Amino acid sequence: MTKPRLIKAQSDETPERKGLKKGLYLVPSLFTAANILMGFFALMGSLRGFQLVGIGTPDALLAAAGHFDRAAIAIGWAVLFDALDGRIARMTKTTTEIGVQLDSIADVVTFGIAPSVLAYCWSYGSAFSDGSNAHKAGWFLSFMYLMCGGFRLARFNVQATRPRILAEGTVKVDKKSFVGLPIPAAAAIIAAIIHFAPRPFAQYPPDSAKLYSILVMALVGILGALMVSTIRYSSFKTVGTKRRSTRLVILVVAGLSTLIWLYSRYMLLLIAGVYALHGLVIRLFNIARRRPDEQ
Repeated sequence: MTKPRLIKAQSDETPERKGLKKGLYLVPSLFTAANILMGFFALMGSLRGFQLVGIGTPDALLAAAGHFDRAAIAIGWAVLFDALDGRIARMTKTTTEIGVQLDSIADVVTFGIAPSVLAYCWSYGSAFSDGSNAHKAGWFLSFMYLMCGGFRLARFNVQATRPRILAEGTVKVDKKSFVGLPIPAAAAIIAAIIHFAPRPFAQYPPDSAKLYSILVMALVGILGALMVSTIRYSSFKTVGTKRRSTRLVILVVAGLSTLIWLYSRYMLLLIAGVYALHGLVIRLFNIARRRPDEQ
C-alpha cells in the first residue's frame, strides 16, 4: 500500500518541476527583451534630441543634451542585459536556437543602429551643413559601422556553430576570446563618450564643432574596422567559474559597481577604453616578441 502512494506523490511533483523548467527558459529572453527596449529607447531619444538641436535655442539644446545622455545610458544598460542573458542561459542550461537568433537581432538594433544614429545626431549630423561632403562622409561612416557590426555578429554565429578542428582531429571551442571587437563593446565606447560630454556639437563654436566631429567620425570608422578585424579580445566567459575565483570576482564587481555609481562619466569611459585597447596592445606585444625567422 505504501508504494502506490510514493509513486503517486512523485507523479504529482513531476508537472511542477516541468513547469519550473519551462519558466526558466523565459528568463534569458526577458533580458534580451530588455536589451531591445533599451535600444529602442536610445533611438527615440536620439531622434528627439536631434529635433531639439534643429530648434537651436539654448533651452532646446540643453534638453537635447539630456536626451542624448539618457540614450547613452540606455545603451550602457543594454550592455549589462546582453551580458546577463547569455550567462544566465548557460548557467541554467536553457539556451535555445530561438534565443540565440533573437539575441543577434537585438544586438543589431541596440549596438548597431542605436549607437550609429546617436553618434550622428549628437555630433556630425548637425555640425556639418546638409549635403556637404563632410556630412555625406559622416552618414557613410555611420552606415559602415552598422554593416561592420552586422558582419561581426554573423561571423560570431558561424564560429559558434562551427568550432575549429585541431590537428589531432578533436573539436575545440575557444571560450576565452572573441575574434574582433565585440559589437556591445564598440557601442559602449560611443555611449561612454556621449555620457561623458552629452552637449550636442551644435552648441560649440563652428570650428570646434567641425574638429570634434571629424574626430568622432574617425572613431566610428576605427570601431567598425576593429569589429571586422582578427584581433582577439577577452570574453571573460570563464571568469568566476572556479570556486577559488568566485569571491575575488564578487569583490571586484562590487567595487567597480560602486565606482560606476559614484563616477559613472569617468569609470564607464575608462572601462570601455581599456577593453577596446587591450586587444590591440596584446596583438602588438605578440608581434614584437616574435622571432625574426617567424615573421
